[in-house]
Amino acid sequence: MPVVGDVFGFSADILTRPPSDPGLGPVFEFRFLGARYVVAASAAAVAEVNDERRFCKHVGPDIDALRIMGGDGLFTAYNDEPNWQRAHDLLMPAFSQQAMRGYHSAMLDAADGLVARWDGKARTGASVDVPADATRVTLETIGQCAAGHSFGCFDTEDPHPFVEHMVAGLKGSDWVGVLRETFLPNYFARRAERRVRRHAVQMHRIADEIVSERLRDGLGHHDDLLELMLTSELDPANIRYQLINFLVAGHETTSGALSFALYFLSRHPEVADRARAEVAEVWGDDERPEFELIAKLRYVRRVLDEALRLQPTVPGYYREAREDTVLAGVHPMRQGDWVLAMTMALHRDPQWGGDPDAFDPDRFAPDRVRARPAGLYKPFGTGPRSCIGRQFALHEAVLLLAVLLRRYDLVPEPGYQLQVAQRLTLMPKDFRLTLRRRRSE
Repeated sequence: MPVVGDVFGFSADILTRPPSDPGLGPVFEFRFLGARYVVAASAAAVAEVNDERRFCKHVGPDIDALRIMGGDGLFTAYNDEPNWQRAHDLLMPAFSQQAMRGYHSAMLDAADGLVARWDGKARTGASVDVPADATRVTLETIGQCAAGHSFGCFDTEDPHPFVEHMVAGLKGSDWVGVLRETFLPNYFARRAERRVRRHAVQMHRIADEIVSERLRDGLGHHDDLLELMLTSELDPANIRYQLINFLVAGHETTSGALSFALYFLSRHPEVADRARAEVAEVWGDDERPEFELIAKLRYVRRVLDEALRLQPTVPGYYREAREDTVLAGVHPMRQGDWVLAMTMALHRDPQWGGDPDAFDPDRFAPDRVRARPAGLYKPFGTGPRSCIGRQFALHEAVLLLAVLLRRYDLVPEPGYQLQVAQRLTLMPKDFRLTLRRRRSE
């Protein structure tokens, strides 16, 4: 439509499900009040933009708006900002296998906190708010592992203020990013920015309190991300931004992945039973399994991978042309032009085999992985700017799934149909489970 663009044909959930319009090609664009978005929506087109020789990471409009909260942190930094490379090189050792061993005990402690909460719900027959409790356990985990800080997530029914400000800030940043791209007067974007800045101030305050707490305790007694940063040459402002980046990205995406996996397990009891059998075989009666035993839960890992395939918690990522090029043979791009790679479309490409919309963890059996073209699975982004904490998230999520499966039968609410909430990342909406303690427990 003139002036307003595709506002009447555009669906707000375009990133939460594959495009169904047969008229859309491998690359399409939509416009909203002058804002123009180009989308790579086929496996072939996404594979092209993943080519590091032709494309690199782009900080898209919504991510750029997140800099109000996260500054030049690892996730929100521009490619040419020196603090990104400096912090990346500094923090990589914090995700080594040796470092992961050190985090394992804190992950188990956080899982114990969730189990204690769910045991209480199971005794009374009350259902649990899965996304809210997944957020509790993952925030507590990243707080302890990254900064030796407890958010007290299981001490109250109310969400921690950090989560409240984060959710409001993420949703607000989405609007800021869009408004900055439109032809509307700057007044509207600045007004939306002011709301995000109010939440950013509170998040900065919480991060600064965590840093001050560590400095009061003295350096040299911890082996975590915060210690690495405080004993480095990073300036105080960048330490704050890196901490916020890790606290947000380190729990928000894992929370969504855990929630979606529990949804699929509750709908596929035969898969849950098979996963439980593996946990029983690998862990036995061990209440606090050793670090090495998590990686041996290969089927549980397949469940998580398949959940991330069907419902990636990050619906897409931006890529920028390094030089003039043509995308998918149809879309000319100048150097610096950007495109949004749609993860959901990539993950449901026909190359995944029969019925790619169906939940089937055996898609990730070794022989089937080897038979598929590489590059069809990108839940953590791509290239040098992909998720630095991938192994941390996978270890934590597999551990939590195993703990919960071993202890509970997961009973979905009758008639519930999966709805997806979007706040930069994706999360199940209004998803609750009723729990039954298993007799063996």
